[in-house]
Amino acid sequence: MARIPVSGPSITQKEIDAVTDAVRNAWYANANIYHDRFEKAFAHYVNVKHAVALPSCTSALHLALLALEVGAGDEVIVPDLTWIASAAPVTYVGAQTIFADVDPTTWCLSAESFRKNITERTRAVIPVDLYGNIGDMDAIREIAAAHGIAVIEDAAEAMGALYRGRKAGSLGDVGVFSFHGSKTMTTGEGGMLVTDSDDVYENVLHLRDHGRAPGSKMFWNTQVAHKYKMSAMQAALGLAQLERMDELLSLKREIFSWYQEELQDLVGITLNSEAADVRNAYWMVTVILDPQLGIGKELVLETMASRGVDCRPFFYPLSMLPAYQQSAPAHRARAENHTSYAISPWGVNLPSSLSITREEVTLVCNVLREILAVRRSKAA
Repeated sequence: MARIPVSGPSITQKEIDAVTDAVRNAWYANANIYHDRFEKAFAHYVNVKHAVALPSCTSALHLALLALEVGAGDEVIVPDLTWIASAAPVTYVGAQTIFADVDPTTWCLSAESFRKNITERTRAVIPVDLYGNIGDMDAIREIAAAHGIAVIEDAAEAMGALYRGRKAGSLGDVGVFSFHGSKTMTTGEGGMLVTDSDDVYENVLHLRDHGRAPGSKMFWNTQVAHKYKMSAMQAALGLAQLERMDELLSLKREIFSWYQEELQDLVGITLNSEAADVRNAYWMVTVILDPQLGIGKELVLETMASRGVDCRPFFYPLSMLPAYQQSAPAHRARAENHTSYAISPWGVNLPSSLSITREEVTLVCNVLREILAVRRSKAA
């Protein structure tokens, strides 16, 4: 039997035709036609004023910080429980990364921990829509506004999610998205920055193209900047995927419902939450095992792999990683971020590929049941 992948896209003839057309025709005077269409359609979907297609979500975060003039001497607060790409751009611009704790239910940035970590040097906060969920953004925005702090929403994993009727990515001063091959919609690699701010938009256009202002004379660079652009083929693929976004999101939510049905009677596990005013995008179906079961994520990963099932570990706290562990904020986070350290050891991302079948979900859940049964029999 073929292995069950942990993630993967849905590609149809629609995407193949779009990319083929870009390969054939997106040159010369038409070089930017797919970029323009993709950015305009994306801004409309998210309901924001501006969208800029980029090579990755990491580059989008980098440009957002630069456009907001965050730099040396500044502090940026990030949730401790996320992928390093949410935090690495803070180091790129010379600022200090501060690790805040997460909410035990949403697994997203805790508004109270955010508040506690604010200092006179705090310039920005990067709430992350973890695994497709959205935290208490009203509280986070209220706290940020009271202290003059910019909000950069990392919606890399939450394309299509809703918070009180608003799309993920539109909830801060800037929003950023990922189109990595594992995401719900993909361009292979790629990202998008969105904003309603004209100033941020103009700064980003300048900074992403070697410091050349749009419309200025050729080869006239006003500063040393960056080469952050998406190819026409990627933009064409993204546009085709965006046109299928409702279908892709519905499939993600259906996959979660399969897991929910299969595991509803299993004691000692917790799946992704969804508040009444949130539509979770369920990018990664995730299970948290009760610590009393004594089954850590590494054991689950190893057993699943031996049965042909690919899973991922829940993210490790950033303050635990060798990349950060010697910093003073990391030392403090390890002592204070109790929720992040309580969740991470017991969390596993289950296969959530857009190609997964109902039968494969049943197989995955049966293996999980076996793991729990063996542990319980040993304990008895």
